[in-house]
Amino acid sequence: MLTADLVNARRRGRELHVATLDAEGRGRARAIAADLLATASSYVGRTREDLELAFAAIDVGPREYRLKDGLAKLLEDRCDFATGDGVDAAAVRHDVFTFASAARAALGAGDRFDRPAVLAAVAKQRGTSVEALERELFGDLRGAQIVGALDALSPDALVEAYEYGQSQAVLLRAVQVRVDVRCASAGALRELFRKLKFLQLLHTVSPSTWKGEGAHRLVIDGPFSLFESITKYGLKLAMVLPALDGCDEWRLEADVRWGKEREPLVFRLAGGSTRAPAEVAPLPDEVQTLVRAFTALGTAWRVTANRDILELPGVGLSIPDLVFERPYYGPPRDRVYLEVMGYWSRDAVWKRVELVQRGLPHRILFAVSARLRVSEEVLEGKLPGALYVYKQTMSARAIAERLDALAA
Repeated sequence: MLTADLVNARRRGRELHVATLDAEGRGRARAIAADLLATASSYVGRTREDLELAFAAIDVGPREYRLKDGLAKLLEDRCDFATGDGVDAAAVRHDVFTFASAARAALGAGDRFDRPAVLAAVAKQRGTSVEALERELFGDLRGAQIVGALDALSPDALVEAYEYGQSQAVLLRAVQVRVDVRCASAGALRELFRKLKFLQLLHTVSPSTWKGEGAHRLVIDGPFSLFESITKYGLKLAMVLPALDGCDEWRLEADVRWGKEREPLVFRLAGGSTRAPAEVAPLPDEVQTLVRAFTALGTAWRVTANRDILELPGVGLSIPDLVFERPYYGPPRDRVYLEVMGYWSRDAVWKRVELVQRGLPHRILFAVSARLRVSEEVLEGKLPGALYVYKQTMSARAIAERLDALAA
């Protein structure tokens, strides 16, 4: 993925605009991409440092350096790098430095330290050559990594990835992202929401009047709204764009901090239905762990991944992670949804509480992390919803007890 410093963007007033390639610029970009691809293919088996030096030697115009560096970054991401021959470089350094220390301590007055002799002795001890030992000594450093297999693509595809990657990189500097989205397919909308959860992005969802009824508004906290883990969270946020492109239409507005001064600007983008639908996102790890533990209990409840969108018009919606069902014991059918909110914000929890209090017609359990400091008593009584507050991991047995209580 591109980094923000590789984005070719310009400020216009209070807005940030990513520069697009015209016909001439795209032609030059394809030519540069072709040179980079040919270079990378010819450097398989050599070191990463050699490859980067070869990339740097490719001649481009004074205004094309950022373009070349961006294309090279994406190409490096597609290379498989590994340390040479699986050698433990730390162990090699330990042997060399230990032998060198002993040799230096044994020097007499006027003696000179003999580095070649030390390397020769250690090489003999390890059953290798001096030349191989020299390569192995710092073989775990980034520049010494060996260029392995290259996941090759065409110059046009590399240029397309660069143009798409620029918008993703802008989101690495986001404070907040607002998206209006329309999906003709409920499945596409559900997969979008599941992707947000899988990426553990702090977000809220509400109805939107964009282009009439049927749209939804997503408000996602950006990495620059956090106090820690900015880079990791920013990379997750950038992965929202491929998920959005599985929907029919969407428009995005992001508050970003740009440049060395972190100047507040607005970035806008729109799209939809231009790419294949995003892959189905798996359940988060903690939810998969809960499913396994719950199944092992052997209760009458059957647990499956949820496929429903629970919406209360004019109030909001919930996209649970799991649905629990058991045989009929009388109307209505025993069905309870579970939405896990371990990484969310307190504000998101209160929105779910309001959803239940204002009449959501479904029985639902919200699993909330104790770090959000919310009491289970908030949803006590005869309401069809409840809170389950957990500390480290969710207890399958505690979930089962609350399912029985909600079903009753």
